Amino acid sequence: MPELIPGLSAELEHTVTEADTASHWGSGGLPVFSTPFLVGLMESAAVVALTGHLPPGQTTVGGHIDVHHLAATPVGMTVRARAELTAIEGRKLVFKVQAWDEVELIGEASHDRFVVDEAKFMAKVAEKRK
Repeated sequence: MPELIPGLSAELEHTVTEADTASHWGSGGLPVFSTPFLVGLMESAAVVALTGHLPPGQTTVGGHIDVHHLAATPVGMTVRARAELTAIEGRKLVFKVQAWDEVELIGEASHDRFVVDEAKFMAKVAEKRK
């Protein structure tokens, strides 16, 4: 994977809506930015960081995420997630991810993604249907 180097990074922004809240996702009863949506935003930032850096036919899949959701964010506020590739261990890619709202740091994570051959991976998935 010659184009993958530690330091690759990307940021994503998202404005919190009712559909992103803990009460909507069932991960709590309050109308604040949910941990499930925070995890999704963090993973998406890691995926975007890899855009254009993988050989044709290769993609990544999430394998592990260790998230600390540090602070609540209200509906209407913008959240920003930044993922940085910190290590490459064979097919395993390790990311440091942080997220902020308009006021403070709201989340930190370590996230592992694995490089896979897309066709082989999907063939294995298709086998489950047989």
